[in-house]
Amino acid sequence: MSRIKSSLCLSWIVLFATSFLHAQSIEDWQARVSQTQAQQPRWITPLVTVTPRLEQEFRFDILRQLTPNGDLLNLGGGKGLEVIPSRNIEIIIAAPPAYLIHNNPAIKDGFGDESFLLKYRLASGNEEHGKYILTFFLGSSIPTGSYRNGSVAAVVTPTIAAGKGFGRFSVQSTLGVGLPVDSVNRLGHAVAWNIAFQYHVHRFLWPELEVNSTFNEGGTNDGKKQTFLTPGLVVGRIPLHNRLGLTLGTGMQIAATHFHTFDHNLIFTARLPF
Repeated sequence: MSRIKSSLCLSWIVLFATSFLHAQSIEDWQARVSQTQAQQPRWITPLVTVTPRLEQEFRFDILRQLTPNGDLLNLGGGKGLEVIPSRNIEIIIAAPPAYLIHNNPAIKDGFGDESFLLKYRLASGNEEHGKYILTFFLGSSIPTGSYRNGSVAAVVTPTIAAGKGFGRFSVQSTLGVGLPVDSVNRLGHAVAWNIAFQYHVHRFLWPELEVNSTFNEGGTNDGKKQTFLTPGLVVGRIPLHNRLGLTLGTGMQIAATHFHTFDHNLIFTARLPF
């Protein structure tokens, strides 16, 4: 098991380093980023749904969930550094992993699992060319969580993501499946489907409604599904200096199914796009 974890981590590190070194200078790298982003719609990233757009930013989320074991405060939300090292590619690294604080003395606080995400944009058109995007994701998580604040096995998650704009209205959606590399009988396969509806009201205002669903096949939750409705508001991108900007957002995931592992998940996100 430790060999699998090490191999996954090493593969991601090598991929990141190789791609990043492909940029010959900061100026060339940023010019390439600008050119890449100019070929896709200028939407904002939703609160929960991972955008099919390629972004470059540092992101930090704070989540407060009501769980059967008491309140849970998640600092980081599994987000972190997002970079576009080369054309049509984005890499996301949870740096550092989320830190979980439990309002329950029987459960120890600690860091969650380390996670990575690779995006490859397959096709896109900006506002002048159809306002659409299609992207493939390959995510992975390594069970590095302390005091059981994470999974018992590494998980690989292939995902397809798409988006389409209609004037000021846009829809972004993802569909993926978690494939554990071990303990499959316990974890099963979780199929996650997310869709975000956004409306661009003002230069910086993006109200939204998301539907976040998970369908469990196999494992301890076999046959169970949970769906959340997530109203929210994202404000950005507010210019700060040159390419540096600020984006803020808040919302709440509300359980819409009888089965749910948490409820009333209050979300706050802060992002520094660059």
